[in-house]
Amino acid sequence: MNWRGQFERWKSFDSLRQDLREELIKHENDEMYLEDSFYKNLEFGTGGMRGEIGAGTNRMNIYTIRKAAQGLAEYMKAAGEKALSRGVVIAHDNRRSSDEFALEAACTLGANGIKTYLFKELRPTPQLSFAVRHLHTHTGIMITASHNPPEYNGFKVYGEDGAQMVPEDADRLIEMVNAVENELTIQTAKKEELINQGLLEYVLDEIDESYGNALTSVTADKELVASVADDLSIVFTPLHGAAQKPMMDGFKRVGFKNVHSVLEQAVPDTEFSAVTSPNPEEHRAFDRAILLGDKRDADLLIATDPDGDRVGVAAKNSEGQFTVLTGNQTGALMLDYLLGKKKETNNLPENGIVLKTIVTSEMGRRIAGEFGIETLDVLTGFKFIGEKIRQFEASKERTYLFGYEESYGYLIEPFARDKDAIQSALLAAEVAGYYKKRGMTLYDGLLELYSRYGYYLEDLESFVFKGKSGAETMSQMMEAFRKQPLKEQAGQKVKWMEDYLEGTRVNVLDGSSEAIEFPSSNVIKVVLEDGSWYCLRPSGTEPKIKCYFGVRKDSLEESKTQLEKLKDSVLQKVNEMS
Repeated sequence: MNWRGQFERWKSFDSLRQDLREELIKHENDEMYLEDSFYKNLEFGTGGMRGEIGAGTNRMNIYTIRKAAQGLAEYMKAAGEKALSRGVVIAHDNRRSSDEFALEAACTLGANGIKTYLFKELRPTPQLSFAVRHLHTHTGIMITASHNPPEYNGFKVYGEDGAQMVPEDADRLIEMVNAVENELTIQTAKKEELINQGLLEYVLDEIDESYGNALTSVTADKELVASVADDLSIVFTPLHGAAQKPMMDGFKRVGFKNVHSVLEQAVPDTEFSAVTSPNPEEHRAFDRAILLGDKRDADLLIATDPDGDRVGVAAKNSEGQFTVLTGNQTGALMLDYLLGKKKETNNLPENGIVLKTIVTSEMGRRIAGEFGIETLDVLTGFKFIGEKIRQFEASKERTYLFGYEESYGYLIEPFARDKDAIQSALLAAEVAGYYKKRGMTLYDGLLELYSRYGYYLEDLESFVFKGKSGAETMSQMMEAFRKQPLKEQAGQKVKWMEDYLEGTRVNVLDGSSEAIEFPSSNVIKVVLEDGSWYCLRPSGTEPKIKCYFGVRKDSLEESKTQLEKLKDSVLQKVNEMS
């Protein structure tokens, strides 16, 4: 059925919710709007689905939520009675309709006889991951669109280990979701009936307490924290999101006493009224934290995204101005400190391993190598880090020490299995305290690491392609890079061409090739002779292609120059096709 047929199907549905009907009537003469709303079903990918809120099959609304939940119900039925008896736990953040979508999912699952544990207040993603493991449920659902603009929401699914589903499991779930023929006629149950039947149970306090207790295990040096707890000045903002309560509770439990909230951003807000962007990857997100930081003479600024899985930090440079660190820089500081403390206390296992994604800085590998620890790369997406942790636990062959990705996601202790901004903020504060005791800022610490390991610099450019035509442009762009690779860039010969869709690594210099032992993914990575690299990857949740860049030189200026040359050479080709 084409988009117009889908539109007519919705418009003629007698029981269509009134606000959605009014939206369709308002736009019934706007063909571009309607085509984008109905030209496809909102894609349910390996991490779930995400999209703009509104009427239509390509939008987030109660009907697409019900379709996703019904598909999950069928997936659990196929897994057997034990899966059904364990049930599902659902949490949500502060976004538009998040609480409503969470309840819709629960009522859809309940109509299938599946018990749901529903958080009665908003909580961050890592607590949902923790709750899956704590309650021993078969799956978990997080209603969030992470750091996207206010008009977006999403539906993320977690497996029984608390990690987002890996491709093999996700593919089976996707089949079940796609097999749901009519999202408008899915049966749901009433909340009160489900509660009376024991199929819906609200949870919160027990999860808060257990998760809070687990957070204390993140501290690497309790004596150090106690010695700086009064003096280390910290400013925190959840950017209107779900992390305020667990973060402030975490600071208290660990012992940090000099913590100041950005009050106007501490209140959950669907419109993110007091922040330019709810994304700690963007420096604008720190504007108000910097103002409060100057007032409080803060040593460290911390910002978490709306669902509390990503964290950004800022520290003062040599001129006394706050500098926002990149995800790679923060990860390097935490990794070096953590391994150093484990070595200092003779607690560094010989079989230890660090996990990072293929687009994360090579600085982490260099740091871990100095401590005799191996670093293993995985595909982009924290679910692949969670998958490796599960494999290591089963085999006992390796001991997980740290996992991170360049997009501000870290996991220290695996009591959660997704990136955890609450854990990460506590460790970042401890690292800042370590350098403060040495008369240094966290930024000074970063410069010290550069002097020891080399000047690793990275950057990211994103290109947005909305709608049907945008999807076609992205496909053509990836194909052009795949079939017409450049042989020289930024004054360097191209050495390796890695195609994760084809599963091959080609030596461009001599034509030889080898297999890449990774799941198939539409990703291209190019490595130059001097070790510089770039990577192109269509986002799995947003209509954009992400271009990652990385270089390493012996001085900061050399690295800056090489990074700009590399970006220019790649972006020139991108711009020619966009």
